[in-house]
Formats: sequence, structure tokens, C-alpha cells
Amino acid sequence: MPTHSLTSSSLSRRSFLKRSALATAAAAAGPTLLSACGSSPAGGSGGGGGVTFLSYLPLETLSMAPELLAVAGGHFAKHGLDVTLQPVKGSPQAMQTLLAGVGPVTRLGQIDLMTAIPDSGQPLVNIGTLTRGSSLRFIYSKKKPLEKPEDFVGETMGVPSEGGTSSKVVSLVLANAGLDPAKAARQVTGLTPGTFNLVQQGRIAGYVVSIDTANIVESQHDDAGVFDPGTIVKSDSQVYVATKDTLQKDPDTLKAFLAGINDALEAFIADESFDQTIATLRESYSFAALDDDAIAKKSLGMMRDLWTGGDPDKPLLVTDEAAWVAGYEELTKAGVAKPGGDAASWFDNSLLPGAKA
Repeated sequence: MPTHSLTSSSLSRRSFLKRSALATAAAAAGPTLLSACGSSPAGGSGGGGGVTFLSYLPLETLSMAPELLAVAGGHFAKHGLDVTLQPVKGSPQAMQTLLAGVGPVTRLGQIDLMTAIPDSGQPLVNIGTLTRGSSLRFIYSKKKPLEKPEDFVGETMGVPSEGGTSSKVVSLVLANAGLDPAKAARQVTGLTPGTFNLVQQGRIAGYVVSIDTANIVESQHDDAGVFDPGTIVKSDSQVYVATKDTLQKDPDTLKAFLAGINDALEAFIADESFDQTIATLRESYSFAALDDDAIAKKSLGMMRDLWTGGDPDKPLLVTDEAAWVAGYEELTKAGVAKPGGDAASWFDNSLLPGAKA
């Protein structure tokens, strides 16, 4: 069966490049110009319920399962939206294009958001928490294990970009144990299972990947080990983000988007075996982690625990204020985020399904 392209044709390459150039130029001019570049309230909508979702993650990963199922399973369409999943290069560009009005919503790490807002005063708001723990994993060789923070001292970790979320999570693992984050060097590497060869060769001690990539590496290499930074780091949640301007002027688009995501998450939770949800995804998409039954089911099971916080009866997507503020305190204590911000004002649960008006 033919599969959909993972980048939608509803946003032409010329249009996207033009808008990305605008965002890049705005970024160079500083936060004031970025804030002024927002277009229509639901930037990138294009009429007819069309919405551009800006993804800092590549689309060929089950880390994107909620958005992929919301498209393939018709959950966005049920709420009147035709959503384009548009990948961008990392969280900085996701924030830039969001502020430039290319799309009304993106997904970021809590760390990204909390380091951006107090640092520059960016008008960004967390409108829903997707994962209640870290969706990153560190791959290492069992011949030289990375099982506790002290094991990272003097070693080199592979990360996808300099100063990005992955690198910050490595820093937090050390800082939370009272160790100097600078004691672990970083090297930009690929995110694919093949990068494990660099670990086996001793060129890096480990590297940071998504849950499904970690599961693929473990299945391919008996000597591969996995470290979950979420056992130490508490601020690495994933959140949906919009600008304050969109929140004020076009809340209905954001409500419809979150309703579609909520429906997709409920479908994953109800489908205990994942047979139906995987089949629905495969009708539209094809990539390594999705195409392997064992990897897909193991990965989705681990992510389902992150979406629900281990309690499927709790409301989805709701940001817990105590956990959110505690995450900011963790980041400021580690020197990753600037202190003095009002973290409790950086989220808004009012757009979520079932929220009181």
C-alpha cells in the first residue's frame, strides 16, 4: 500500500523556505523583532481548517506517534482541522518559526521553554504537557557502562546539536549529582542506530537518542546498554507551545488541535495491544521503528507510561503546577535556566478538553 509523504504538500517548499528565511532574519535581530513578526492569529492556517504543526523532531520516529495518529486516524479532522506536520531543524528554529507566524503550535521540551522565556522574555506559553518524564535515552556499551552520573565524568557524549536539549539533559544528570557538567565533553553525532558503531569503537562513551531508536539498538547489539535520564532529571517533559498572541486571538484553533491530540492519546491507551493503532499508522506511514512489530509495541508502551504518568485514569495533557515549578527550580539550581522567573505563569490549562471556561 502506498504511504504518505511525511511532509505535507499543502505547504509548498518555496513558501516554507520563504517563511523560514523570515524567521531566521528575525532571530538575528533579537527577540523584539521576533515577537513583532507574528502574522495572523493562527499563523499558517491558510483557511479551511488548515494548520501547520512545527515539529523539531524528525517525523520518522514514534516519538511523534500522537501527532501521526491524530492525522492518520482522523482525530484532527474530527475537530475541523487539516494539519500539516512540518519538520524544522531543532527547537530553536521551532521557536523562531512559531514566533514568525508560520504555524500556531509546536512541541518543545520543558527545558527549551524554560531557558527561552526568562532569558529573552519570549511570549510563549505551555498549553499542554504531553510526556511526564524524559523521552530521551542514553545508549552506551556494556563494556564501559554509563549507569550512574559518576560514570559520565571524563567521557564524551554524542548529542544531535550543540547546546540543545540533549546536551542540557546530560548536564542535568551530572549537576543533580553535584558534579560539574563540564566534566563530560559533548560531540555532535547522528541519531541513528548506526551511530552505535562510534560507541563500539571507543570514539564516544554514549549518545542521546529517542526511545524507539534505543530499542532498535538494543535489539541489534547484545553489548548495548540504555540509561534513562528521567531517573535523575525531573524537568525533561514535552509540552505543546503557542504564543500569547495566538492564545488570545485564536484559542479555538488551539483547542481543536489539543482535542485531536487528546483523542489520539485516548486511542493508544484504549488499544492495549496497539494492534489497531499501529495498523492505522501503517496505512499512512512507513519507517523502521513503526514497521517492526516488537519495536513499535515496546516503544509505544514506554511512551504510553510517559503520556499518562503511569496512571491512565488521570486527565491527559494537564500541566501539574507543582511539578512544573519544581522543574524550573531544578534548572535554575543547575545553572541551566536563569532564576527569577515566574514559572507558574508560563502554562495555561484552559484550552484542554474538559477545562472549565
